[in-house]
Amino acid sequence: MQHDEVIWQVIRHNHCSFMAKITTGNFCRNPYNVTGICNRSSCPLANSRYGTIRDHDGVFYLYMKTIERAHMPNKLWERVKLPRNYEKALEIIDKHMMYWPKFLVHKTKQRLTKMTQMRIRMRKLALKTREKIMTTPRKQKKREARREEKAEKAAVLDKSIEKELLERLKRGVYGDIYNYPVKEYNKVLDMDRLQVASEDEDEEEPEIEYVEGYEELEEEDDMEDFGGLAIDKSDTDVDNDAVGIDDDDDEETIAIDRKRLRRDSQRKLEKDEPRAKPKRVRVLVEVEREDTEQRQMAVQ
Repeated sequence: MQHDEVIWQVIRHNHCSFMAKITTGNFCRNPYNVTGICNRSSCPLANSRYGTIRDHDGVFYLYMKTIERAHMPNKLWERVKLPRNYEKALEIIDKHMMYWPKFLVHKTKQRLTKMTQMRIRMRKLALKTREKIMTTPRKQKKREARREEKAEKAAVLDKSIEKELLERLKRGVYGDIYNYPVKEYNKVLDMDRLQVASEDEDEEEPEIEYVEGYEELEEEDDMEDFGGLAIDKSDTDVDNDAVGIDDDDDEETIAIDRKRLRRDSQRKLEKDEPRAKPKRVRVLVEVEREDTEQRQMAVQ
C-alpha cells in the first residue's frame, strides 16, 4: 500500500536524486514535475493522483497517474494526445480531469499555456536569421593564416589578375567606361609583342653558314706539299746516277731535301689534328704523275 506522506518525509528530509538546491530555492529535475519546484503539492513521487503536460517532437501529451495503477509500474502513467488548437486542448484537459483537485488542474493548464507560448517563439526565431558565434583555437587561426599566405604566393594573383584585365581590354570588354593611362597600356602591349617575337625567333631553325678557314696556311702547305711530292730523294738518287749528275753540286736537290724535311715535320703535326683535303690530294697526285712521266722521258 502506498502512503504519500511517508514518501514525502523520506524524500524531503533524507535524500532525493531529483532535488537541486540553489540559493534561490529547491528545484526538481523530474520530467513529470508540473511546476519544476520541489514541494509537497508538486512532487510527482509523493502524490498518488498526479497530472502533467509533456512534449514529444512538437506534440503535447497529457500524462495522468492514479492510485489504482500503483502496483503496475509499466502502466503507471496514462497519456492523451492534445490537438494543436489551444482551446480544444483545454477542453480535453477539463474532460479528463473533471473530478481532480483544482490546484492540479490549474497547474496543468498553466503548463500547457507556457509550452504553447514557447513553441510560438521557437517558430518565429527559426524564421529569423541570427548570427552564430563560434570560437576557433588560436593555433588554428595562425596555421590558416600561414597557409593563406603560401597559397597567395603560389597563385601569383597580381600577375594573373593583371593579365586577365589586359586581355579584356584588348578584346574591348570594358569599352570607354575606364580611363586608364594610354602610355602605360601601350608600353605593356609593346612588351608583349617583343616577348612574342623573341619566342618566334627561338622557335625558328638556325641558318647554316659556310666559312673559309686557314686560307693563308693552306696555301703555304699546298706549295710545300707540291715541292715535296714532285721529287723524292730516292727517285732523285736513281735519276742522278743514271744521268751522271753530282749530288754535291746540285743546288736544286738540296732545296728539295729541305722542302721534304719541312713536309715531314708538317705531317707529324698534322697527325695530331688531321684535316681532310680531298681536292688538294687529288691535284698533287696528278702533278706527281706528270713529273714522273717527264723524268722518265728525260732519262730516255
